[in-house]
Amino acid sequence: MRESWLEQFAETPDVLITPKRERTLVPVRDFVVGGDEFITIAGPCSVETERQLLVTAEHVCRAGARVLRGGAFKPRTSPYSFHGLGLEGLKLLAKAREETGLAVVTEVMSECDVEMVAEYADILQIGSRSMENYSLIEAAARTGRPILLKRGMVATIGDLLRSAQFVLSNGNPHVILCERGIRTFETAMRNTFDAAGIALLKEITHLPVIADPSHASGYRDLVPPLARIGIAAGADGLIVEVHPDPDKAWSDGEQSLNFAEFDAMMDDLAPWIALREPSWGRRHAAEARALEAVECL
Repeated sequence: MRESWLEQFAETPDVLITPKRERTLVPVRDFVVGGDEFITIAGPCSVETERQLLVTAEHVCRAGARVLRGGAFKPRTSPYSFHGLGLEGLKLLAKAREETGLAVVTEVMSECDVEMVAEYADILQIGSRSMENYSLIEAAARTGRPILLKRGMVATIGDLLRSAQFVLSNGNPHVILCERGIRTFETAMRNTFDAAGIALLKEITHLPVIADPSHASGYRDLVPPLARIGIAAGADGLIVEVHPDPDKAWSDGEQSLNFAEFDAMMDDLAPWIALREPSWGRRHAAEARALEAVECL
């Protein structure tokens, strides 16, 4: 790693890659995030009804997803928007897990809800609006559940790593970083997808990194190409929004894929995923061996 990066991110030593620190593999049920398997997380923006969630879970599972996403609590900018089913939504997510075997990730928004959400979810998501809510992050970390940490809309890479450091400092090594687009002067899209940020994170940190092309673009037409870009940049997985009928979705319908679009994207991504070599691990393993050889001289 460049000395300049070591200096720039010196406040977050526990998240930085070193020759002797192997990459972090985050265990989730019967698989890991950050290993050689590319992990797809898919599902609706918000849990609306039992039927909506179950048919989506069954479909994305058949298409190759490993994790079901769905918001039981939704942080919305408008007080008049749908803000989630709460506990009922968590119960529906648990039912979908029982019927499909998919792991469940859902957002936790309040310290008061951490224990309740952790009871139902396999992964706790810290959303972009909460990335610098350190009290919430610490409470979530102490549950021991893997943490999916989304980059804030105006957060730098350093800001994201500082939040990750809070999780690790509270005794939880299981952190998954997520690039979901940031606010820039561009107005044609919901956010600007920072593919360079993914490449940098893979270079400087041992934590797994996933891409969120749905929130990065805000438009379903752009989700598949941004997914390809995320894979090419080195992402360990994707999180995408999928809905049976996006035009009738209670939230984020414009950026949600329908089932046919999700299937087409997964088929299109297959060769890209196949080309994805586990070079990150091999490169740093080689660096570690080289350092050991020098130390033996």
